Amino acid sequence: MRSNSHLRRLTGIIFVGLILSLCSAEAGFAAADRSLAALQQEVAEAGRINPPWGGPRNGPSGQRDKRIAVLCEDLRNGGILGVARGIEEAARELRWQVKIYDAGGSPSGRNQAVAAALAATPDGLLLIGTDAAALTKQLRLFEQRKIPVVGWHVAAEAGPLPGTPVAMNVSTDPLAVARVTAAAAVVAAQGRAGVVIFTDSNFAIATAKADAMAAVIRDCPDCSLLEIRDLAISDCAEQMPRATSQLLKAYGPRWTYALAINDIYFDYATPELITAGELADNLRFLSAGDGSSAAFMRIASGIYQVGTVAEPLNMHGWQLVDELNRLLAGQPVSGYIFPVHLVTPENVEFDGGAQYHFDPDNGYRDIYRQIWQH
Repeated sequence: MRSNSHLRRLTGIIFVGLILSLCSAEAGFAAADRSLAALQQEVAEAGRINPPWGGPRNGPSGQRDKRIAVLCEDLRNGGILGVARGIEEAARELRWQVKIYDAGGSPSGRNQAVAAALAATPDGLLLIGTDAAALTKQLRLFEQRKIPVVGWHVAAEAGPLPGTPVAMNVSTDPLAVARVTAAAAVVAAQGRAGVVIFTDSNFAIATAKADAMAAVIRDCPDCSLLEIRDLAISDCAEQMPRATSQLLKAYGPRWTYALAINDIYFDYATPELITAGELADNLRFLSAGDGSSAAFMRIASGIYQVGTVAEPLNMHGWQLVDELNRLLAGQPVSGYIFPVHLVTPENVEFDGGAQYHFDPDNGYRDIYRQIWQH
């Protein structure tokens, strides 16, 4: 009797344990489903067509006939080039004289460019794509001469940068950009992405974006973060084909998604993948910026890339001019941060996509003109 009673108790314990285990597993599956549903909603929101204008509608009159220096990290970068063109377009409205200095993507070129810009004694400085922290000493000289500085993609934080020589970092929130990019990979892979992330540790913003993408992938139970590859943007043309080949050999079909902090990585990966043939058939690209023309072409034609979080490059050029105009008028910056916009095969033809760039159809040019002309 004692033996039978002991057996019944043991059987009951095993049964209860099994039930609890099943309940726990079901709860885990439900949590994963809820998490995937949340990512799907986030990705859908970022892919909205014609996102509305949420920026300023009031500000100081245009401060005309100013001389402006524009320091570009590397004009070979399509994002930087697009912003520079937007600055030139907007500056014509205010009769500003714009002088562009190209750092060429190197420390020596950067130092030469900033020295030349300072020697020109401009009324204002626009810093495009360079890590402001690396130039703090030189930028303090502009600050001492009361030359206002506004940047684009110059720090890991978007918006005003109090306590630094740069009054404002015009950018989509880089961490939000990174999260949406990684979320899009998880959603497209139905929660089973094998990911390699490309970044450039020379820039704080790139490191922050890579870390944010990695966090999303690590939080996905059935995803694999295969590697974070640190490869300087300035060395992409030389190193990216070899790196792509190495990664294909190392991970094979486990590598299904390549995420990068900039589209330029994929410019040089694509030929290698085409050569690789079937080995790369399941590989897809997603970029956390900037929405280059080449990226739009790849997305529209279905050549490996399925998404890019595109910056409104031309609009950001206009915003840079407006923020600098506010400082020249003795007023604070607007602090406006444009929301994340994910370009996919479903929306690539809208908001400037037919011209292979993201240019939101929200009337920003006329809005800024009205601000400056009142």
